[in-house]
Parts: sequence; C-alpha cells; structure tokens
Amino acid sequence: MSGRLRGAEPPRIHTLANGVRVVCDPVPGLQTVALVVAAGRGARWEGRRESGWSHLLEHMVFKGAAGRTARQLADAIESGGGQMNAETGFERTVFHVRTLPEGLDEASGLLSDIVLRPTLDPDDLLRERHVVLQEIAEAEDAPDDLVFEMAQEAAFEGQALGRCILGDAASLKRADVDALRQWRRFLYSPDRLVVVASGAIDEDALLRLAERDFASAEPQPSPSPEPALFTGGIRTDDRSLEQANLVFLCPGMGATDPDAWAAQVFVECLGGGMASRLFQEAREARGLAYAVDAWGEFWSDCGMVGVFAGCEAGRAVELAALVADQMQDLAESPHEAELARARAQLKAAQFMAAESLLTRAEQAAHQVLTHGRLIPAPEIAARIDACNAAAVRRAGARLLEPGLAAAAVLGPGAAHPAAETFRRAMKAGRSAGPAVT
Repeated sequence: MSGRLRGAEPPRIHTLANGVRVVCDPVPGLQTVALVVAAGRGARWEGRRESGWSHLLEHMVFKGAAGRTARQLADAIESGGGQMNAETGFERTVFHVRTLPEGLDEASGLLSDIVLRPTLDPDDLLRERHVVLQEIAEAEDAPDDLVFEMAQEAAFEGQALGRCILGDAASLKRADVDALRQWRRFLYSPDRLVVVASGAIDEDALLRLAERDFASAEPQPSPSPEPALFTGGIRTDDRSLEQANLVFLCPGMGATDPDAWAAQVFVECLGGGMASRLFQEAREARGLAYAVDAWGEFWSDCGMVGVFAGCEAGRAVELAALVADQMQDLAESPHEAELARARAQLKAAQFMAAESLLTRAEQAAHQVLTHGRLIPAPEIAARIDACNAAAVRRAGARLLEPGLAAAAVLGPGAAHPAAETFRRAMKAGRSAGPAVT
C-alpha cells in the first residue's frame, strides 16, 4: 500500500541558510494549493507567567502585518479565492492557507509577514485580550470541553502540559506589546519553522518564494522545555446537568518511541470505533454510556491515553470500573481479530488523510518537526502491520505499569466517586479483581 497519488513525486526537504525547512509536495491533477507554515514551538514553552501568550500572539498577528491592516490581509487572501487560518498547540503553532495556484505568491508573502513582521498594536492587544477571555468563558460553559481541561490539569499538575492553552486573565494581562514582540521572536524562530506546500505547485517556484519571504529571519535558539511528568490526580466539578462527563487518563509515550504505533493500535482496540471494546461493552452490551471513545496524545517526549464517556450519574462508578478492567484485559490479552481491525483502521485513516491537501501538508510539517524527516507511506504501513499481539501487550504493559491515572468528572455529585474508582483500579492492577461494580 503506497498511499501516494498516481504520478506524484515524493516530497523533498530543502533547508535555507537560517534553518527554515521547506517541503515541496506536488500532487498532479489538482487545481488548488495548501500552504502551511508551522513553528515547532507552542504553549509547552510557556512558564506560568506566560501562560496563554502563544495563543494570544496567534490572534494578534492577524490584526495587521507589514503595513497592512487585518481587513487588508483578509482581502488579499480571499480576493484570490483563498482561505486562511491558524491554531496553537502545546508543541506547534500552525498557519495555513488554501488557495488557487496563482494565489501561492500572495499567500507565501502574507504568511511570512504575519509570522515574521506583525504590527502588534497596543489597541489591538486590548481588544484581542478581551476576545480570548470570552473564548475562555465559552470553553468553561461547555462541559464536554471543560472536563478534558480538568483531566489534563490533574495529569500534569503544575506543568505547562497541565495548563489550558488559552491561559487565564492574570497571565494574559501581563502580556504587553513589548513582551509579545520578544515572545514572537522566540516562538517563531526560523530554526524551528517548516514551510510546506502541497498540490498544484512547482518546486523551483516554491523555493524562490521561500528564499524571498523567509530567508532573512534570524534564529533565536532555545533549550527544549522541561521533561513532562505525569503526576496523576482527580478533579471533580458539581454541575446540575442531565448527564455526567467523564475523562480517564493514563501516561503514554512520545511520538518517536518505538512502541508508539503499538500504543495507537491499543487505543484503537480500546475505543476507536463502533467495533471497539468500550463501545461494544459499555454502550451496546450494558447501556452504560451514550458516548464513549478512546484517544491518544503523542508529544515529542511523552504522551497520554485517554477515555471520554458521557453517562447517567448513577452509573458512572460502574462505567469507571468497566473502563479500567477493559484497559487491563486488553493489555494482557489482545485478540487477533480486534488487532486486525485496528491496524486496518489506522492505515485507512493515514491514507485517507493524504487525500486532503491541507492535512497532508500539516502531516509533512509534523513529521519534519518531530522526526527530522518525511516518513514514506510504505514505512507507515509497515510499522502499523508490525503491531502484532506481542507488540500491543508490550505497549499496554508500559501504559499501565506505573499504576498512575488521572480522572475528571463534571456533573452531578453522584458521579464523582467514579474518578476515585478508576484511579484505585489502575493503581491496584487487574490481579486485585474488579474495583467497583
């Protein structure tokens, strides 16, 4: 299974003198282009004092750059048929434009202006700070969003990974224009920038644009963030809701870990679809939850495996015990049929994503920033196919061996003991028998 579109040339990496890496990914037969500029730094580099600055900066750079106003920036992209957006994560800040081929010149210049030459006006800062505070308030009003923040805060207490990417009122107030200018130079340093174009592009033309727009920036090297430590813990919030929202977390592993692919297969077996263990046991067989799924986060040096569920408050403890038992049983006894399904689902997700220009550009940026290279589709398929029962047992044992867990419950008080039920079950291990039923 190649995952490549017929006739496409393999993408290549070029490095500018200042460290900016440029990836050209031509895809024949298409009439659009996706351009991504990804910075390999994000909220994880923030101290408590700077919490939320990376996300606030992402807002601010769109307010004006290189002498153009926010309206002029938007007009420049949209008048050529393009669409522009950005997102801030813990380890990356990503800007992207989707446009017609003739709009690539404008898009490259505009993204370089936004990333390297933003205006950062004090009046704009006052307005955008207020916008972000509204965003924080909106997130706090959404139970099925807030419960994830609660769980991660418990999992990585006192660390950047445990803080909300949006920050808080106190930390945002400390961000003045001068501080954000300095933060921009650090966050978007060219030695951590990757420029990727996928679609109807010419490699020589892309390299000329990259030299023109990104080669003059000066690097601002910085050490890596402190290693993360999964602490585990419990967070609960009593809300008058019809249902309880539950999140259970266990420590995971980094994206470059040899067992990372097997851990993804573990997650897929556990709660990756309608045929997964949790969906079949918790929803179909017992009717414990109206929604239940599992996911994994794989950062540069660490990760986590999580389960989300929404259920009736009075059955939350039973559900927590079931989740713990299924995780422990899967780590001991994965079935070949479920492994085959999980491997097929992972490969399908990888290769279906390649049909989206924006997704393939973002994947290329992620691979360069995380692995220092592009990973060919056949290699991805081979790594997934190598995840047999022994590999998944090994990954599962590593996920559960520390006996650490974080849990968050948001909803009626009757559901709150589910957090402690899960934590105790994971600490005791399966040999101790079911936690609570």
